[in-house]
Amino acid sequence: MSTKTMSERPLDATPAEETPDTFGAYPRLDTAQIESLAADGDRRSTRAGDVLIAEGKPPLDFIVITAGIVATYEAYGTPQQRRIGVHGPGRFLGELGVLAGHAAFVSTVALTDGEIIAVPADRLRQRVARDTQLGDLILRAYLQRRSMLIGLGTGFRIVGSRYSPDTRRLRDFAARNRLPHRWIDLDTDDDAEALLNAIGVDAADTPVVIWRDERVLRNPTNAHLARLVGLPPPLDAHDVCDLLVVGAGPAGLAACVYGASEGLHTVAVEAIATGGQAATSPLIENYLGFPAGLSGAELAERASIQAAKFGALVSVPAAAVGLTDDDGYHAVALDDGSQIRARTVLVATGARYRKPDIDGLGRLEGVSVYYAATEIEARLCAGDPVAVIGGGNSAGQAALFLARHAAHVTLLVRSGDIGQDMSRYLVDQLVNHPGVAVLTHTEARELVGDHSLDAVVVENNQTGDRSRIDARSLFVFIGAAPGTRWLAHSVALDEHGFVQTGPDVESPATGSGTLLLESSRTGVFAAGDVRAGSVKRVASAVGDGAMAVRMVHERLHGETG
Repeated sequence: MSTKTMSERPLDATPAEETPDTFGAYPRLDTAQIESLAADGDRRSTRAGDVLIAEGKPPLDFIVITAGIVATYEAYGTPQQRRIGVHGPGRFLGELGVLAGHAAFVSTVALTDGEIIAVPADRLRQRVARDTQLGDLILRAYLQRRSMLIGLGTGFRIVGSRYSPDTRRLRDFAARNRLPHRWIDLDTDDDAEALLNAIGVDAADTPVVIWRDERVLRNPTNAHLARLVGLPPPLDAHDVCDLLVVGAGPAGLAACVYGASEGLHTVAVEAIATGGQAATSPLIENYLGFPAGLSGAELAERASIQAAKFGALVSVPAAAVGLTDDDGYHAVALDDGSQIRARTVLVATGARYRKPDIDGLGRLEGVSVYYAATEIEARLCAGDPVAVIGGGNSAGQAALFLARHAAHVTLLVRSGDIGQDMSRYLVDQLVNHPGVAVLTHTEARELVGDHSLDAVVVENNQTGDRSRIDARSLFVFIGAAPGTRWLAHSVALDEHGFVQTGPDVESPATGSGTLLLESSRTGVFAAGDVRAGSVKRVASAVGDGAMAVRMVHERLHGETG
């Protein structure tokens, strides 16, 4: 969808004039659905100029238009005001923030007198839990709207140099959490200096985050930015939860859904973004029940909303740094100095891609080297040649996704058989794709370029021959380093650092075997990629998370029975 289509519509436009590609994001509810929602809400008259949803504030209601015309604006009431869309009777307003309780990234304003139905957000969550057809319609529309806002560059602005580590940190946090934003490059954007002068910020004090001009954060932490947009903080240190899930990838989110839905007081903490490594996958085609595939980000959003629906609290960012005992409970220390106490803990911190030993890698990380292939990275490399390192599913999925945006993709595979670690459906697509070249027995040795990538020097690991391939961006998807450094000596790990679980692990507390997914520490479980011997697939991680909750019940029942 072009920016022009969304933002340059005349004020007297009607919903009938919307282009067809907006219908999925702005479906019209039928009469029965509207009347059903009216039973849970209130009918209200509106006047032209009424602000129905205010940018920067959490929407309190789910709003359906029954009469009149409503417009959506970015930066409403400021010199940067931009109209995003115009909507009429039968449309519903808002985006993911309505379901998640986050701040709105755009405002909606009545253009004419009219009428709306306002359903309190908590009642909406109850309604969509009962009416799955309506719930899926709303959720799919909200997911599409979030993608549209990201593509349009709405939301807050990050102003900083592309060479600044803190700028890269903020951009990565916003991208991984799918927060609509716009990056203004201090080094190349002609308007950057004027913008900083207008808000009284020196270039040396960047990066800064600006929202609606009156909110300026100077080099904020990820946590500070998260609170600005309404992401929930961790549990209060005085409370004790039944189940604390550390990590909100597929395994952790599955545990949140099953734990909360079965009555456990469930809390999750995640260091970077919900969805974990899986959320960076542009398309998962072999996940049961989704024959057309779905993106990792969509899977994460759906699971997060589902967990919240059942009452689980998922806090981002909140990184675990230690595990100890506290008055008979497990205590997980966080990087902000606080701690959370729990009766049981599930370790679901997954695994991270390893950094290859390539000359020049550190110099270009975050500038031209990436460990995820999302919409954000795809826009940065549009029209350029790129290279992808890796021989697994993640690398294959990334190469196919990037081929839709880049001029050409070169996939570098260390082994001689691309099918050794990659699913056959991906192999077939890659070898037949005209925009992808697969080089086996090939490893990257050097990155060429001072401030950005120009080329990659590669070596054939059989012959030792070296050559140079053009690439403006490099994407790395190799190996798996478990997220267990924070555990130190708290639980038994295998020689690679993965958590050991099961009857073969002796529990010091009981002197006997443990439950199947239980670690050497009684009441501490592990699920997903972080667990030794696990199958590194999204579906198996989800299964682990669900199974772990059953064992948590067994452990808690044993303690109380």
